[in-house]
Formats: sequence, structure tokens, C-alpha cells
Amino acid sequence: MSEAHVAQKAPYPVTVEAGKSYWWCSCGRSKNQPFCDGSHQGSGLSPVEYKAAQDGTVYFCGCKHSGKGSLCDGSHQKL
Repeated sequence: MSEAHVAQKAPYPVTVEAGKSYWWCSCGRSKNQPFCDGSHQGSGLSPVEYKAAQDGTVYFCGCKHSGKGSLCDGSHQKL
């Protein structure tokens, strides 16, 4: 399994819609950050689904080291 690349050392604020699925890039290679564009092929990593419970802004992890999966937990501050 490959290690994820740090896409950026900050979260990505994204306005989401309740009930909609968003596929977060876990490998850091996507050109469509923070979302998957298929660049993970052959990396051993896979995108992670985030299904919005409500409308609003969420902060997707940009460093790919969050302990909260697709959402930022501040791990980028330790890199």
C-alpha cells in the first residue's frame, strides 16, 4: 500500500447538500482536490464516501492524515 501525498497543509472548505455523496480523495494525487478523479489507480488507496447529513460547509482534509477520515481534525498542524 502506498502512502498518501499531502495535497495541502490546510482543509478544503466545501458547501455540501444534505443527502448528496461526495467522494474524498484519500491518496492526494487527484487534480480535483479534495475530490477523487481516479488518480489513485494502482496506489492501493481508494476514495472515501462522505454523505452530507445536512446542508452547510464542511472542511475536507487536505493533508490526507486526518483521524476523522475525510474531514479535517487538525492533523496538518503536526506535519
